[in-house]
Amino acid sequence: MARITLSSRELNHDVSSAKKAAQEGPVVITDRGKPSHVLMTYGEFQRLSGKRRSLVEALAMPGLASIEFDPPRTEIAPRKIDLS
Repeated sequence: MARITLSSRELNHDVSSAKKAAQEGPVVITDRGKPSHVLMTYGEFQRLSGKRRSLVEALAMPGLASIEFDPPRTEIAPRKIDLS
């Protein structure tokens, strides 16, 4: 993921280029040489801000089939209850 840095003056002069750059990764906006803001796509913002997805969406994510997951089986035994 590319990280591009623009001054606030550069952003004001060419907003469309900054928006195109945000498609590739976050664009750091500086004010007097210090990072002050980050421009990113709305989709990336939703991902980072914890947008909840349904279980179906989470399981349909690409790349999950390559993850090995074999949890140990647990035995649940009933407890004896004394009703006396």
